Amino acid sequence: MKTLKEVKIGSSAKVVKLYGEGALRRRIMDMGITKGTVVTVRKVAPLGDPIELTVRGYELSIRKSDAELIEVE
Repeated sequence: MKTLKEVKIGSSAKVVKLYGEGALRRRIMDMGITKGTVVTVRKVAPLGDPIELTVRGYELSIRKSDAELIEVE
């Protein structure tokens, strides 16, 4: 199992599964990160948090803890 947190800068990955429950899972899905979506890691902040992504043509920053809940291939 590989999570979004482990994807290298400049690489893309396809979302396989979302973990988490309730409001947290809903928030991730509302940001456009759903099963089958291709996500590209653009940047990582100097201290590693947050991570900047390109999702569905727009830039998005998420916490490292949220990225651990997203399984990718």
